[in-house]
Amino acid sequence: MIAHLEGTVSAVAPDGAVIDVGGVGLQVQCTPGTLAGLRLGERTRVATSLVVREDALSLYGFADSDERNTFELLQTASGVGPRLALAMLAVFSPDGLRRAVAREDLAALMKVPGIGRKGAQRIVLELAGRLGLPGDGAVLAPAGTTPAAAAGWRDQVRIGLVNLGWQAREADLAIAAVEPGLAGPDGDSAQEVDVAVALRAALRVLGRS
Repeated sequence: MIAHLEGTVSAVAPDGAVIDVGGVGLQVQCTPGTLAGLRLGERTRVATSLVVREDALSLYGFADSDERNTFELLQTASGVGPRLALAMLAVFSPDGLRRAVAREDLAALMKVPGIGRKGAQRIVLELAGRLGLPGDGAVLAPAGTTPAAAAGWRDQVRIGLVNLGWQAREADLAIAAVEPGLAGPDGDSAQEVDVAVALRAALRVLGRS
């Protein structure tokens, strides 16, 4: 198993990145939240999971080991493969998934493309008590990066958008547009904002422009 990669980010796309490790470019599929923390030309470390199929070897990259472990555990549920597990982590943080499963919140789980009511019921039934409680996950911080709350969610989202090809000014305008719906009760708490949610919201704004 390839547990993690440490190298230089050489390319970033909407669904993944290429990390140069010793002169070899390894393509990893990532969630929007993970992509937001990657910067072109800078060194990074991502937790990884290698999925082996008869016709392909696919490497998935994550911001921390908790996200990676959740990705792997999700696939133990019936009907959940790597693509659906990645989609779930694009919509929810690991703690968000823990809360949804613990509360048997089918409506929340059904927000993930590809999950209907029966699928949500099956996930709750098979994963209840196995994902742990919110806050239980251990974090493996990528080398050379700063946690989103410390760096500021706006900076993380701006970096993610620029890495995806948008101009800095366009990124700033999109962030300003989505910020009123994302800030916490105090209006300016980075800890109240999920970077992945903010990035997806900004991408929707840019997609309409």
